[in-house]
This record gives sequence, C-alpha cells and structure tokens, in this order.
Amino acid sequence: MNTPDRLLLTALPGLPVVQAGDNLAELILAGLESASLRLQPDDVLVVTSKIVSKSEGRWLDLRTVTPSEEARQLAKATEKDPRLVEAVLRESAAVSRYRSGVLIVRHRLGFTSANAGIDHSNVGMGGEDWVLLLPEDPDASARHLRAELLARTGVGVGVIISDTQGRPFRVGNLGVAIGVAGLPAVLDLRGHEDLFGRRLQSTTVALADAVAAAAGLVSGEADEGRPVVLIRGLQFDTHQGAAADLIRDPAFDLYK
Repeated sequence: MNTPDRLLLTALPGLPVVQAGDNLAELILAGLESASLRLQPDDVLVVTSKIVSKSEGRWLDLRTVTPSEEARQLAKATEKDPRLVEAVLRESAAVSRYRSGVLIVRHRLGFTSANAGIDHSNVGMGGEDWVLLLPEDPDASARHLRAELLARTGVGVGVIISDTQGRPFRVGNLGVAIGVAGLPAVLDLRGHEDLFGRRLQSTTVALADAVAAAAGLVSGEADEGRPVVLIRGLQFDTHQGAAADLIRDPAFDLYK
C-alpha cells in the first residue's frame, strides 16, 4: 500500500432507517446519488454493523429468552438482566471478565468485547425488551455487499463492516472492523526499511481497523443517522482480506 497524503471521507446523506430484508446495495447507491458521487476503483465503504444486522433481521426479543443457571448467576454478579446475559452467552465462546455493570466476553467470531456486541441503542424496535445482535458472519456480509455493488456498477470497492468497541487499558470506544472484503485487513511491513534504512522486524498495521476508526469521525455514535461512509484516496492492492485476519491467536494472549 502507498501511504496517501490526503483522504476524503464522506458520510452518505439521506439513508432511511433500515428494516429487515432491505437491500443495502440499493440504499447505498441511492445515498451516493444524493451526494452526487459515483463509486471509483479503490474506494472503501465503511458500513456500520447495526444496519447490516437490521437488514439481516438480527433483532432478538428478550421476552423469548429463558436464562440458564449460568446466566442467572452472572446476572446477579453483574446486575444485568438475566435474559440479556443469556443472549450474550449464546453469542460468546467464553467469558473473559465480569463485575457489577460489566460483562466482557470472547465473541464466537474471535474478538473480545462487552456484552458480545449486543446493542440496545438505535435499535428501532419498540420497548426495552428488543436488542440487536451482530451479523451472523460479518465477513460474508461484506463479501456479499461488495459483490452486489460490483454487479450493479462494475466497480470493485473495499467494504468494511464496523462496530464500536472498547479497548483494554484505554478510555473510550472506537470503530473497529468486524467484516472486510476487497482490501487487506492487515498490512505486514516486516522487511521494509524505516527512514534510516533499518529493516522493520515486527511492524504490522491493522489497516481495516484504522479505516473503520477514521470513518467514525464523520458517521458519529449517537443520533446522527450516518451509517455509511465513503473513503476515497486509499491506495491498496486487491488482496482479499478478512476481519478474521485481525484476530490474535488465543495462544499468544498474555493476559488470559
């Protein structure tokens, strides 16, 4: 990848509240038209996981959930709704840490996050009993959206599905990539030289996470209603990366 000296980030205007079964490619193309934009090679679209989940019908009514004994015990320790805790456990491979008000798990997709990414905010269904799960397979969702856009426009773009997550030992949330298609998720710079000719020994760059975080600067996290961001100016090869490439092997987890 050649490092650009300028990037253009545009949050697409006018996207409606997404419902189950909506065609995201159609909505994105309409948003591009509203912004007087056309896709170009090497463009990257960052799409929030929330609208992907909504289009895939990933709502869950907690009134349909029967908590297990493990969920009841964790709910007592965390002071959370036992039904929510059960939903978190179903989406998780393991519980990492918990205390009052906090439940950190290793998601079945491999990353570590609070509440398995299950969300109450901006869900759009009536009442507090409804929550939204992350997409079943975000990498597959990204590949599908990229293929649809390619079929409709003839242009192959990068697609990142982003989610907002916290970071160990750091305050605040940040956009990260949980689905990737059409661009590398990780850049391996080992063997490249620094300014003084020294060969890099261990430098890898989480490209997809960096792009997802940048998109968050214009998409917002509250009531902005800007879930799709076009990023123009990146120059990358056509290596087909995946968000799974960003997951560190648990064998190298020094904090478990």
